[in-house]
Amino acid sequence: MTRTAPQRTTTGWIPLAVLATAQFLVVLSTSIVNVALPQIRAGLDLSDTGQAWTVNAYVLVFGALLLAGGRAGDVYGLRRVFLLGIGLFVLSSLGAALAPTSIVLITCRAVQGIAAALLAPTALALVLTLYPDRERRGTALGVWGAVSGAGGAAGVLLSGLLTGLYGWRAVFVVMVPLALAVLVATWLLVGADRPRGGSLDAPGAVTVTAGLVALTYGLSGPWPLAVIGLALLGLFVVLQRRAAGPLLPARMSVVAVPNVLMSLLGAVWLGLFYFLPLYQQHTLGYSPLEAGLTQLPLALMITLSSWVTGKVSGRHVLPVGLLVLAAGLAWLSRTPADGTFPVDLLGPTLLIGIGLGVAFVRLTAMSYTGVSAADNGLAGGLVNATRQIGGAIGLSFLTLLPSFGAAFLACAVLTLLISALSTRKA
Repeated sequence: MTRTAPQRTTTGWIPLAVLATAQFLVVLSTSIVNVALPQIRAGLDLSDTGQAWTVNAYVLVFGALLLAGGRAGDVYGLRRVFLLGIGLFVLSSLGAALAPTSIVLITCRAVQGIAAALLAPTALALVLTLYPDRERRGTALGVWGAVSGAGGAAGVLLSGLLTGLYGWRAVFVVMVPLALAVLVATWLLVGADRPRGGSLDAPGAVTVTAGLVALTYGLSGPWPLAVIGLALLGLFVVLQRRAAGPLLPARMSVVAVPNVLMSLLGAVWLGLFYFLPLYQQHTLGYSPLEAGLTQLPLALMITLSSWVTGKVSGRHVLPVGLLVLAAGLAWLSRTPADGTFPVDLLGPTLLIGIGLGVAFVRLTAMSYTGVSAADNGLAGGLVNATRQIGGAIGLSFLTLLPSFGAAFLACAVLTLLISALSTRKA
């Protein structure tokens, strides 16, 4: 006898809290390993390449599969695909916590990426479905931006606390009960939606996923793979023009600009949360606990800025917010060897928090403008994909720079470019 899923749909804010927690876990998983990397390296005898892939295995697989994950939600049901993703996230997080070797750890991180690619776009699409009116949607997107932006800083904070107190495995253990709670709460509180039906564009999904993986890996390793990746992405474009039900239909061009901007912001975001804890530990001599605690003002400022941005309007909000972000990054790029927290970290991170909060909320809202409800899952996959892939590709280039200061300055320049490009679209 088959048991049917509960058909309850709650119209209050509790479902938003549940789905936002899932998004928080997705973003948290990107940055929570950063402070723990030195301990992970020592514990599992990681090479330089293995250390980088502890981060990139998650980011790359997540970004490469997001389009397929978002479209799968539209075709097979948003809630169904979300539950599959969060269940897989529980198992992969537990596997990473128990990993006996670097290969097992990196494999579990890749599986975490698959899980995140299923749950992130469907969670956002479910939020937009549950809160369709403009005022409540604005509030919901403000919350979404807060957890998306604050998740990066919170990951560094939690990583420092947990690594300093319990060791590196704790950064993965902590996600297991949280993800389990999200799974149960979603089952009970979010009603099953009606699948759109149809089929998933398998050739498109395979070529775009393989192309993105090869391109990003090739940029940080064997360059022929980057060429292969570009060729596969070219093939993806050809297939999309010929497919009856393409993975990325031409009608999604309406959100091309905000997704390009989000990809650039992804490079800034991932670069910041990759290099900041390394600068604090390697140059300033911070312990993992100290590096984590100093992220608290940044996380709080991102949360506050995102909340406020969800309630205000105006086309100049995004460009101005990005200018504030660029100023904070430029200030941070000084990276003095004898820097102090009040002078050299607190001021720039407060500015960075303001700018990131504004940028996440505005670009996420823009990435759904003009998109039909039937494409909500795909739009969620697209905006998450552009951010993640932009982050992975950007980090590949940023790691080639000679110093932490140069990396932060490059992020500031990139942010100025985003601000300039956004003036016509914001």
